[in-house]
Amino acid sequence: MTGLGTLFVSIGAIFLASLAIDYLGRRTWLPRVTLLLLFGLLIGPSGLNLLTADSQQWFPLMTDIALLMVGFLIGGNLSKRNFEQYGRLVLSVSLFESTLTALLVLIGLLFMDVDLAVALMLAGIATATAPAATVAVVDEIKARGVFTQTLLGIVAIDDVWGLVVFSVFLSAAAVYVGDGASAAPILMGLWDVFGAILVGMLLGVPAAYLTGRVRTGEPTLIEAIGVIFLCGGVAIFLEVSILLAVVAMGATIINLASHHNRPFHAIEHIEWPFMILFFVLAGASLHADALLHIGLLGMAYILLRAAGKILGAWVGATISRAPAPVRTWTGIALMPQAGVAMGMALVASQRFPESAETILTVVIGAIVVFELLGPILTRIALTRSGDVTE
Repeated sequence: MTGLGTLFVSIGAIFLASLAIDYLGRRTWLPRVTLLLLFGLLIGPSGLNLLTADSQQWFPLMTDIALLMVGFLIGGNLSKRNFEQYGRLVLSVSLFESTLTALLVLIGLLFMDVDLAVALMLAGIATATAPAATVAVVDEIKARGVFTQTLLGIVAIDDVWGLVVFSVFLSAAAVYVGDGASAAPILMGLWDVFGAILVGMLLGVPAAYLTGRVRTGEPTLIEAIGVIFLCGGVAIFLEVSILLAVVAMGATIINLASHHNRPFHAIEHIEWPFMILFFVLAGASLHADALLHIGLLGMAYILLRAAGKILGAWVGATISRAPAPVRTWTGIALMPQAGVAMGMALVASQRFPESAETILTVVIGAIVVFELLGPILTRIALTRSGDVTE
């Protein structure tokens, strides 16, 4: 079978299998995200190894496409009306949960006599979350309410704080090991965040006024896909975060395009096939054997990160006088962790090759745990918060 034939057969089989997964998801407490990840794990190298080596080459492309669509839809939730209603709460909770997670992981690992550079890197990585998994669970169970809007707002800006904290910690680790170029990580981190926001705003302004002028239907879909892919391409070219860029663009469009919001509805109708491929291939890329090597350090990282998210969200929500469900369940809903954390780990391993094996082993093992269990906890939190009416 040719490479192209293998590609078509694999994609077709994954889509058909997703129908059975959707059926199973509607009859169990397991979110579709977790089931898709488990299916990917089953057919991937850690399981039956049914996917060809070429299949792993699709993953970066599917990751970027899925993140572009998820980011655009998240940006669509950052309207002026929503920000006026939830903005202070979102900023408070996200800032505290990111900061306290990093500090708790750092202090906990130092008490275990972990090398300071490694502790700093893992603490910075711990802040990252997985917007795609969170949004997928919200859409699956059709959660709506104060808790859901707060959660979506938090995951929209969570990785902004995470990238800033990671850059600062990366610089501090460089100083500790005697690297004179300690300012470089901070400058790169600032460019990654604020450069992405600038790209999104610059593309979002003309898109807000030019899109939606044609009749409803295919033209709107083409417009939406066009501006999303354009934003992603420019972000990659300028080496800034594609997720933050498209979130900023979506937020700009929803706040300036008073004449319509059709591009967001158009993307909602086509995003799921890409999300299916994304989660299945993400599951196939998980290394189950990493759990065997995670050790005491890995288990401590997992527990400290979970405690930091829960405690930090509770503190931020309490200071903002948030409703009880937000105080109780937000931290639990923020457990998923995936691509952004892996990207941070790769940067850290390249900067500190002598600690690369330790960092990658811990992060990969933790990602397996958080990706499989995180969506389940997110679904429980959304349900217990009262935002699910089914």
